[in-house]
Amino acid sequence: MLASDDYLSIVIPYNYRYIDSLQQVLKEQPLSEKETLKIFAEIAYMYHGIDHDSALFYAHKAIDIAQKYKEYKTLCDLYSNLGITCCFMGDYDAALVYLDKMKESAIKGELKDQELTAISYFGFTYAKQGKYNMAIEYYLKVLAMPEIEEYPKTYVNILTNISEINRRVGNTEAGILFLKRAEEKCEQLQGYPYAWNMKHVCNEYAFNYIKQGDWNKALYYALKADSLMQGQVNGCYTKGLLAQIYLQQGNYDVAMQYANASYEFAGSLDDKNLFAFSGKLLSDIYLAQKRYPEAEAIALKVWQTDSTHFDESRDIVENIVLANIYMGNMEKAAHFLKKYSELNTQFTEKSYHTIVSDLAVKYETEKKDIYITTLKAKQKEYFLTGAVIGTLLLLALVFLLFRYRLNVQKRKLIEQRHEIAEQKIIQLEQEKKLVATQAVLDGETAERSRLARDLHDGLGGMLSVVKLNLKDMKHFAIMDGPDVEHFGKALDMLDQSIGELRRVAHHIMPESLMRYGLKISLEDFVNAIPNAHFQYFGDDLRLDSPLEILIYRCAYELINNAVKYAQATAINVQIIMDSGIVSLTVQDDGIGFDPQTVSSGMGLENIRTRLALYNGQMTIHTAPNEGTEVCIEIMIND
Repeated sequence: MLASDDYLSIVIPYNYRYIDSLQQVLKEQPLSEKETLKIFAEIAYMYHGIDHDSALFYAHKAIDIAQKYKEYKTLCDLYSNLGITCCFMGDYDAALVYLDKMKESAIKGELKDQELTAISYFGFTYAKQGKYNMAIEYYLKVLAMPEIEEYPKTYVNILTNISEINRRVGNTEAGILFLKRAEEKCEQLQGYPYAWNMKHVCNEYAFNYIKQGDWNKALYYALKADSLMQGQVNGCYTKGLLAQIYLQQGNYDVAMQYANASYEFAGSLDDKNLFAFSGKLLSDIYLAQKRYPEAEAIALKVWQTDSTHFDESRDIVENIVLANIYMGNMEKAAHFLKKYSELNTQFTEKSYHTIVSDLAVKYETEKKDIYITTLKAKQKEYFLTGAVIGTLLLLALVFLLFRYRLNVQKRKLIEQRHEIAEQKIIQLEQEKKLVATQAVLDGETAERSRLARDLHDGLGGMLSVVKLNLKDMKHFAIMDGPDVEHFGKALDMLDQSIGELRRVAHHIMPESLMRYGLKISLEDFVNAIPNAHFQYFGDDLRLDSPLEILIYRCAYELINNAVKYAQATAINVQIIMDSGIVSLTVQDDGIGFDPQTVSSGMGLENIRTRLALYNGQMTIHTAPNEGTEVCIEIMIND
């Protein structure tokens, strides 16, 4: 639902007859180049969302003339429309090229509002791709600019988009805080900008409250959004939100009406995210109505259209799995269950790298405040210095020397204050990283526990019931030889599916880790791996749950690296609990590597980031053809 303040959100029902009339004017009437530019730009604007090739054709004709006459405002509008159109079509590379040209034109024309908008559109484009770190970087860059206060519409857009990113990675509390700031800023807007931005804010409120389970507040904000000016993007999400709320209430007919309306909005735009959102809603309603073939059909249509966005794709795959289970297609259900596991692993890794803390904005704001305060102090100092110089012209040389020494002392004091301020900023940034990392680990643990529980207790229980029913059928059914063989194969495949499901649930969050602690869970994990050996020395102590999970994940990553990349024939895993220190060592006799030429992978970087929370240390001893030994040490409190 990420917003850009573009034509796609305010679709005006232009028709081809008006475009034809403008094209006729170009053929029949003698026009100046600037008049031709205006018509080219108008036709390009009207073709957006209707005929992409024609829109590009006329936009580039207009751009050629606008560049000749240095019409920078027109150039910014043209590049903006082209960039956002390509973004919605999924052509992100082209979108970034056009937005870069928009920014360049804005700088040449000294159009500060267009420059800020171009930078914010970079953030929007990266967010559409799911590259949330890049998106936040550009959003914060705009918020840190003093001029942003003069453009409340852009300010509200960015705050709302940051809220959505927080919501998508599970940080709804931070998302609502950003929305409150955006809602307050909306009061400065009048007319269309207020209605459009406020609709976007209300939609995000509804999304966050649905995620928190507060359906009454979600319904309030969704209805408020529906009462404001529509716009296709926001309209698609508003209708979808209402469909989701009425589905939860069991009002399937009303839910279906809103879901179809959302689907129609999505169909008028070439946006895969909108199509996935509205298609998932229709599939959900069909599942609730036990119309399983239709639920599977719409889910497969969304999956086949685009299976690369795992935020939406994993929800679609879940519906495909459920529909096939209900229809008895166990082989197909098992196939997509594996897809679901892969997508969920990608989602967890992505969430780890994209959790956004409001400390980031606070940090940037404080930097801006320090900068402004310093400027004011300098202005005041220069004013006083000028007044003193005028007075000193009438005084003796001795007094001039005294004032000079005093100014030197003041400059030293200002430099000291600058150094203190810079040290505080560095300290705040370090604290921000640690808090954000802790939030990531907490969110990751909670999400893994929930997913493991849902898979084991929900889907695992359902498959077990299916297995029991099939065995009962075998006792009462009369089957000949081939049928008995087919029936046996079906039961074997079901057993394999149940085993695979339990393996996935166990890897996501081992139950033994929660119940019995680090020693038992790691011993079970290592014993399940061929040629791997486990040793434990010291007292069998229970550590804090987050620390046990951290050590288990580190061991899991290191053992996985040894199995996948090292070509090892033996793996030794050792835990030592001694004198307030826990030590984990993973050793293999594999091919090793040269640490001077081979950079650390994402897995090792993740381990270093997690260890930073506990001031832990990791050392790696390796060389080509000499195996690898990784040792991790963490101080623990008695």
